[in-house]
Amino acid sequence: MDYSYMAAMEEMDSLSDSSSIGEAVSGRGRRRRRESDEDEGLFYIPERRRSLHLDQTPMDTSHWQYVEQAFSPALSYGSMTSEENLSNMDGEEGSPTRLQLRRADSYSSCYSLDSDDCEKIIPKVKNKDETATEVSDTPVLKHNTNEFKHPALTVDFTFKAICEILQELSEDRILLFKVLLWKRYPQSFNTPPQSLDLVDLVDRLLECYNLEVSLQITKTLLESIKERRLVKCLQSLCLRNEVRYELCKTLKKTYGEIDDDSAVHGERGPLDNFFAKLDITSIANNGPNVEHEVRTIATLDTNSSKPVEQLSIKDLISAERLEKTNLKIALITGVAGSGKSMAIKKLILDWIEGRSHKHVTFIFPLPFRELNKFKGSEVSLLQIIQTLYPETKKLRDYDYTCDECRVMLIFDGLEEYRESFDFQDTSLLTDHTEISNLNTIVVNMLRARLLHRGIYLVFTRPRLRSCIPYDTSHDEIELRGFSDPEKDEYFKNRFPNPDQADRVIEYTHSSKTLRIMCHLPLFCSLVADEYQRIFKEQGLQAQLPRSITYMYTKLLLTLIGQRRTLGASPWDSDKKGDFLMVLGKLAYNMLEKDMLKLNRYEWEEHELDNEEAVNNSGLCMVFVTKPHLFCHEKVLSFIHPTMQEYLAALYVFLSFRNQGKNLFEPPLKEKFKGYFKGQKPMEMYKTAVDKSLQYDDGKLDIFLRFLLGTTLKANLDLLQPFCTPSPKWQTVAEDAAALIKKRIKENQHPNRIGNLKCCLEELGV
Repeated sequence: MDYSYMAAMEEMDSLSDSSSIGEAVSGRGRRRRRESDEDEGLFYIPERRRSLHLDQTPMDTSHWQYVEQAFSPALSYGSMTSEENLSNMDGEEGSPTRLQLRRADSYSSCYSLDSDDCEKIIPKVKNKDETATEVSDTPVLKHNTNEFKHPALTVDFTFKAICEILQELSEDRILLFKVLLWKRYPQSFNTPPQSLDLVDLVDRLLECYNLEVSLQITKTLLESIKERRLVKCLQSLCLRNEVRYELCKTLKKTYGEIDDDSAVHGERGPLDNFFAKLDITSIANNGPNVEHEVRTIATLDTNSSKPVEQLSIKDLISAERLEKTNLKIALITGVAGSGKSMAIKKLILDWIEGRSHKHVTFIFPLPFRELNKFKGSEVSLLQIIQTLYPETKKLRDYDYTCDECRVMLIFDGLEEYRESFDFQDTSLLTDHTEISNLNTIVVNMLRARLLHRGIYLVFTRPRLRSCIPYDTSHDEIELRGFSDPEKDEYFKNRFPNPDQADRVIEYTHSSKTLRIMCHLPLFCSLVADEYQRIFKEQGLQAQLPRSITYMYTKLLLTLIGQRRTLGASPWDSDKKGDFLMVLGKLAYNMLEKDMLKLNRYEWEEHELDNEEAVNNSGLCMVFVTKPHLFCHEKVLSFIHPTMQEYLAALYVFLSFRNQGKNLFEPPLKEKFKGYFKGQKPMEMYKTAVDKSLQYDDGKLDIFLRFLLGTTLKANLDLLQPFCTPSPKWQTVAEDAAALIKKRIKENQHPNRIGNLKCCLEELGV
C-alpha cells in the first residue's frame, strides 16, 4: 500500500472540514469574506488573465506582474522559525514582513483559471507570526535546474514532454502527483487537484515557473512517488531533444542551402528560395522522358500496369504511409540531374523546420561518398553514425532501439558504391553496435535490418543489378524532375528580378528542345547560371545565346566532370575523348537504325561498359521492361532521345576533326578523297545537310542542328580539350549559314524548310 498517497489524502480530508476541498485550497474555507472595510483591505482578487498560449512564438508578457528575483530559481520555503530569519523579512521601506516569492526568470503566478473556484486570492499584508506558521509545515525542495538547461528547451517541447510522461501514470498515481504538487506549491496551485485535467495542470505549471524549473519539479515529484521509470523516460526525452537540436544545426549547414557544383559564380542561398516541386511517382515507369520537338515517340516501356500515384517529398515513408503499408525501406531512382540531391535537401530541411516527418526523431544522411571512407575497416553502424555526426555520442543504445524513437537513414548515391551485393551469403546483422565490414553493414541495411525502428531511404540512379533483394518488401519510387509549371517556378525563384526571370522563361519557351530538357533540374540550373553571368556582365538587355548545342555541351561536361565525386578513377582529356567516341558511335548507329534502346545482349555486342555509361557518366540509364507476360528484361537507353542525337553529332564532328573521316561518304569514296586532296570541313557539313533532307519524318533534324552548332566558336572552345588544333575551321560557321540559305532558296524539300530555319537560328543568323 502507498502510504504517501494515504497521507496526502488524509491531509486533504482534514482540510475539508465543513467546507469543500476547493474552499480549503482557495482560502474560502479558512477565512470567509466579511463585508467590512478591513477585510477588503486584506485580500484582493487579481484581474482574470487568459491562459498561456503554447506556441513557438514569444509569449506576450506585457500584462504580467514581475516578481523580484531571488537566489534560487525554484520556490524555496525555508525553515524560518529563528529570529535571524524573521528579522530578514522586513521590507526595505519599513513595511511589515511577508513571504517573498523566490524565483529566477519567472513571472507572477497570479493567473486565474476559467472556474471561479480557481481564482487566486493574494494576501497583501501578513504579520510575522502568521507567515512563519504557514511556511513551517512545507518541506524544503532543492532543484538543480542546470540539469535541463539547454538552448533546445522550448515551451512546445516542455509542454509535450511533461504531458507525455504524466499520461503514463494511472488515475490514482496522477491524483497523488496532483496532491503533492498542491501540497508543496500552495501559492501556485491553489485549485483542488481533481478539478484540473492534464493539459490544464501542465499549462498552469508552465505559467508559474520557467521551463527548467517545471521539468525539475516534475522529476522531483515523480521521484517522490517512486516512478523511477518515468524519471528515466523524462531524462531520455530531454537528452534526445538536445541531440536533435545540435544535429539540426549540423544538417542545416550542410543541406539548408543550394551550392551546386555547376554554379558558375558559386551562388549560395537558402534552399527554400530556389526549390520547386518535383515530379515524384509511386510506381517507377523506369523509361526515360521521351518528349521531342520533332518526332512523336511512344513511351519506351513501363515497369508496372498499376496506376501511377503522384507523391510529394513529405509522402516518402510518411507516418500515414508507414501505417498503411508497414514498409520501412524505399528505393528512389532518378536519372542524373533529375533532382535527387534537391529532394534530399528538401526532406531534411522540412524535418528540421517541423513541416514533415514529425514521426521521425533523428535523420542521418549517409552519402556513399562518405561511407566509402570506411572500406577496409572493421566498424559498426553506431561508429559510422558517431563519426559522421559526433553530437550523437551522447545518445545511449536504448535511444536507437526504443519504440518511441524513430531513426531515418538516407543513403545518397548508391551508384557510387563499388562493392557487389550478395544478399544470399552475407552474414546476418541485427545489432547496430556489432563490429563488421562495410559491405556486410550496407547489405543488411538494404534489407532494412540493424535498427528495430529504422526507416531507410535509398537514392540512386537506375542501375543494372537489383539494389534491394526481391524478398524484402519495399516502395519503388521514381523521381522525374520538373513538370512543366515547375520549370517556370524554378526560374522565378532563381531570379529575384522579375524582369530577368521573365526573359529567361520567354527564351526557354522559344526553343521547344530547351523547354523539354528543363525537366532536369540540373539543366535548369545550367541555364540559370549561364544567363545570370550574361545579365551580370552585359545588363538586362543583353542578347541571350540561341544555341542549344552550347547548353547540351555544358550538360555533357558537367555530367562527366562529376565522375570525380563518384569514387571512380580520375580521367584525363584523352580518356574522356575515347569514352565519348565509344558512346557517340553507339548513339550514331542507333540513330541510323531508329533505335532508342538496347537489350543486354545488344549492348554487350557493342562492348559498352555500362558501369561507365550509366553509373559514372550518367549519360545512359538502365531500366526494366516486360516484353512478355512473366518476363522481365533489362534495357539500356540514353537519358533522353535528344542526348542520343547530340552524342551522335559529337561523334561525327570528332571523327572528322581528329581523324579526317566523313561518316556520310561511302568508305571507298571517302578514302580516295582523303588520299588525293584531303577533306574540307564544309564537304562534311554539306553531305550531312543533304542526308537530313531525305527523311520526311525529321529523324535527323535535331541531329543536324547539333552538328551545325559545333561550328560556333563558343562551342569549339568548350570542346577544345577533345579536338586537335586546326586552322581550317575559322570560317566554317559562315559557310554553313550560306549553305542553309541556299537550300532554303532552292525549296526542293518544302516540309524541311522549318528545320533549316531552326538551323540558321542555331548558327546565330
